[in-house]
Amino acid sequence: MRQINHLIRRIDLTSLQLFVAVCEEGTLTRAASRENIALSAVSKRLGELEEALGTDLFIRHPKGMMLAPAGESLLHHARAMLGSVEKMGAELDEYRMGIRGHIRMLANVSATVEFLPDDLPAFFSMHNLVKIHLEERLSAGVVKSVEEGYAEIGICVSTTDSRDLMTHPYRSDRLALAVPQDHPLAGRTSIDFVESLDFDHIGFQADSSIFTVSRAAAARAGKAVNLRINVPSFDAICRMVQCGLGVGLIPDRAFEVLASGMGIKAIPLRDDWARRNLKIVTRDPAGLSTVTRMLVEHLVQSGHRIDEAVPAIAASASASGHRERG
Repeated sequence: MRQINHLIRRIDLTSLQLFVAVCEEGTLTRAASRENIALSAVSKRLGELEEALGTDLFIRHPKGMMLAPAGESLLHHARAMLGSVEKMGAELDEYRMGIRGHIRMLANVSATVEFLPDDLPAFFSMHNLVKIHLEERLSAGVVKSVEEGYAEIGICVSTTDSRDLMTHPYRSDRLALAVPQDHPLAGRTSIDFVESLDFDHIGFQADSSIFTVSRAAAARAGKAVNLRINVPSFDAICRMVQCGLGVGLIPDRAFEVLASGMGIKAIPLRDDWARRNLKIVTRDPAGLSTVTRMLVEHLVQSGHRIDEAVPAIAASASASGHRERG
């Protein structure tokens, strides 16, 4: 620690910038000209830098200067430090210009496809100088990354272990079975998941909550999911179903967004587990920035608002389910 404090007191950013200039230009004269500083000042600062580090940084010869091994090491670190300072300055400039916050958010694919495109525009209209960096992750990865401090806010399915994070209810959807229009099940208006197990399935990501819960449901029925292929996205499920490779589970609202004009149909599942809730996870609110707290409040309020536009396939699930069972 004493050595670190000594270096902090003895090394300044200007000296590092001049050092990099000499490395890149090859001579003190060209470096001084580039940085618009007196040649004697460049020479003095380099001497002080070598003294502070206790080693020679250059091998001097009549035609110029070559980096010594210690200089090569310092050049790598100096460029990294100066790059960080430049990045810091750019971010602070954004604050100066009125961009008052950056939010890093993680969300599972359901939230990204189904709900955030509807909810975020209203937030940006009220806070148009805020930037959001959104990344898509599986629900378990959302919780882990928020817990580790990678992101300030996350959205995942409610069944995910939240660990010690704060949680807020967000939105809900229902899983449906996507089938080709000429499929034997296409005439159904609702279905129990077990009835689909006689057919090939297009599976969502192997570690996803959808794949996990559907496999567990099949096991409870004493059957297995006849998985033909796993795909990484809901639109890939729709395309595979369209091509006749099998049937696939997809949230009702995601189907509405992605499957228009594809000639496939979504049959609502009657199973209780097909109804899914999403939640927002954050660390202790006291440690959140003001803009992050505003975003959380906005999303929670969005989740409390209706869901009055419940998709037709979800609305029909309850009524047609009663008819077919009765």
